[in-house]
Amino acid sequence: MKVAIVTGASSGLGRAYAQQISKSMDVDELWLIARREERLVGLAASLPQDCRLMALDLTQKASMEILEKTLAEERPEVSILVCAAGFGKFGRAEDLTAEETEDMIALNCRAAAEVTRLCIPYLKRGSRILEVASCAAFQPLPGMNLYAATKAFLLHYTRALRQELSNREIEVTAVCPYWLKTEFIEVARQTGNPNAVRRTPFAMRPEAVAAWSLTMNRLGAAVVTCGPIPLVMRMGSKLLPAGVPMALWDRLRR
Repeated sequence: MKVAIVTGASSGLGRAYAQQISKSMDVDELWLIARREERLVGLAASLPQDCRLMALDLTQKASMEILEKTLAEERPEVSILVCAAGFGKFGRAEDLTAEETEDMIALNCRAAAEVTRLCIPYLKRGSRILEVASCAAFQPLPGMNLYAATKAFLLHYTRALRQELSNREIEVTAVCPYWLKTEFIEVARQTGNPNAVRRTPFAMRPEAVAAWSLTMNRLGAAVVTCGPIPLVMRMGSKLLPAGVPMALWDRLRR
């Protein structure tokens, strides 16, 4: 049985990936993972393929155990894995609560790496992995410090993972978009310092990001920026001292 596994599938970019995969890939079943079961039910009803709904909180060890057990029992061929679960919070390091700090690291870093680890034995030649990072991964971002750091972890993790799996001919891509027209910004402002980032211009449509990154993954891209602004950020981080992008970001966010 060929399956596609998408985390963070209840909304935003994860939902867009599930819809795009349903239209463009030949899989027997979609495994949709997110905390909000009612949203997964609504998404599954709109897709033509059979869907396995897994209402899991990936910050919890028990959820990983459920996923591991399900994989061991079903032994599917994982044709594509998309790790899109994640969230961010605006604010300086001192503005975040202990829970916000812990959960952001747990979901953006540990959960993505652990879900990937669990799925690797079920990947075959030609399987595909997309890890959703962010253009925030390219440089430190004061006022959004922890989020950017978690995405930098995921970017480096994904690039090394690509090398590790290359002998099995598995395509691995880090997806690094700009702001998205999703719930992300609303959630990010629910913090002790919501005005740490005042402006979020030129947000991108999640549907466009999902379609483009799936295409570029199929073509073998290691990193996909999905637009001109994140591409400039990526190039700037390579050419300029870290203090220059940080200073520009400080002006833009206020």
